[in-house]
Amino acid sequence: MIWTSFRLAVRQLRRNLARTALTSLGVLIGVAAVIAMVSIGQGATQAVNDDLASFGQNLLFVVPGGGHGPGRGAGKPFSEKDVEAIVQEIRGVAAVAPTDSTPTVAAWEEETWRTQLSGTTNEYFRAMRWEIGSGRFFEDGELVSGADVCVLGQTLVEELFANRDPLGATLRTDALTCRVVGTLEPKGQNTFGQDQDDLVVMPLRTFQRRLRGNRDIAMILVSADENADSTRVREDLEALFRERRHIRAGAEADFTVRDMAEVVSMLNNISSVLTGFLAAVAAVSLLVGGIGIMNIMLVSVTERTREIGIRLAIGALARDVLMQFLVEAMVLSGLGGLLGIVTGLVLSRTVSAVLDIPFVVDPLIIVLAFGFSAFIGVVFGFFPARRAAAMKPIDALRHE
Repeated sequence: MIWTSFRLAVRQLRRNLARTALTSLGVLIGVAAVIAMVSIGQGATQAVNDDLASFGQNLLFVVPGGGHGPGRGAGKPFSEKDVEAIVQEIRGVAAVAPTDSTPTVAAWEEETWRTQLSGTTNEYFRAMRWEIGSGRFFEDGELVSGADVCVLGQTLVEELFANRDPLGATLRTDALTCRVVGTLEPKGQNTFGQDQDDLVVMPLRTFQRRLRGNRDIAMILVSADENADSTRVREDLEALFRERRHIRAGAEADFTVRDMAEVVSMLNNISSVLTGFLAAVAAVSLLVGGIGIMNIMLVSVTERTREIGIRLAIGALARDVLMQFLVEAMVLSGLGGLLGIVTGLVLSRTVSAVLDIPFVVDPLIIVLAFGFSAFIGVVFGFFPARRAAAMKPIDALRHE
């Protein structure tokens, strides 16, 4: 019965291909828009997660004052004893890197480039998941003595040295010179548009002695173990520094501990909300497509009134007529759904390539979008089909 109705529906729809195509177009656009929006949104979310992962896994920033990001805060700076206290008293910590930084102009021969100069230890490379590209990291003796050595990011290597080997070269900055002992593997831009490879790194003791003139520490990077709970580590850090800075319970702290996991969660939530909103907006076109199907089916019932009368007069049951028109509506919406899936995948793949984000396909969204398009066909095709099935044979045969 259903197969016969399907064959009759296909035969009827083929009689007017232009009208069939235009009727299915609304559903096609709706399904394609939903799939494209969700796929692009999920790709953007994955791109954000990948970029933030390049900062380091389970990374926490401890900064003085209540600043809004890593850097020199308004509060009392940290000391080497603070760093030692973290290492000795906080469990689940993989790396602790005291850090300070300042903008500078780096020069080699006739080439100059504005960049970021950071002073830190080898723990910084571990916390930030940097890999050495060529040369080496700092030796223990260089860290202790404050030697004039530095490691360069790939952007600086390209801008100053072009195709030449920078190892052993003497790099000049605003206030000091340093010998290049290593270069870092490139990371590219992060989610916030910052070039992670545009930096010069030198031993913290060198930075403090040559630039700051003191032993203050502007920021401490703490990398939690992979199996550790970064939230617990953050709470332990807050408790430790409240005790060390003699801040009583309930009083406002003069330091801030920021957890990258919270940033990732916040950005993922924002991305999910935006993706859901755009998908909901796109789904409205599916309803518009359903209304178009109902309109065309009503027109089809009117045009085929005499045919309906003849079928009922020669013994067809009302449910047979109902099934025929209902199947026609489902074929219209199903055709639009299938074409919409293909269009949505092509569109999302194209946009992902243009935006340079991962191409993510969620099979569940494809199934749901197609299922919803079929549901639209049933819902909006039922009223015209019921109207056709409710006709009286004699009245239908008299229709001009």
